[in-house]
Amino acid sequence: MQQEISRRTPSGQQAAAAITRSAIQQNADRYPLALMRKWFWARKPDAGFLLEGFPATLLQALVFDEWLEARGESLTAALAPDLSSVASAKEDPQVQSVITHYRTQGLLRGDLTAAA
Repeated sequence: MQQEISRRTPSGQQAAAAITRSAIQQNADRYPLALMRKWFWARKPDAGFLLEGFPATLLQALVFDEWLEARGESLTAALAPDLSSVASAKEDPQVQSVITHYRTQGLLRGDLTAAA
């Protein structure tokens, strides 16, 4: 495969694009988690907070759960996003997995899809 990529053949270009997409997806969680980790561990224990846009993936939600558990804290609620305003979010599997994660824990509030 490396030879095909080096020669820039059509199949090599497809392989290179797939590798790049995979690397981007793998790193997509790394940077937000690094920023949020710094904030989370620097804040005063039991200080209230409201987060918007985080966690955005199931991996981020699971890591955030671990941080909370390590500090002996818990979430009061997770607000469901307004999926009617962003049509693509309604079908985004990452958004749906985070919603399902918090719905399963009984933390999801404002969940219009559960009533439907």
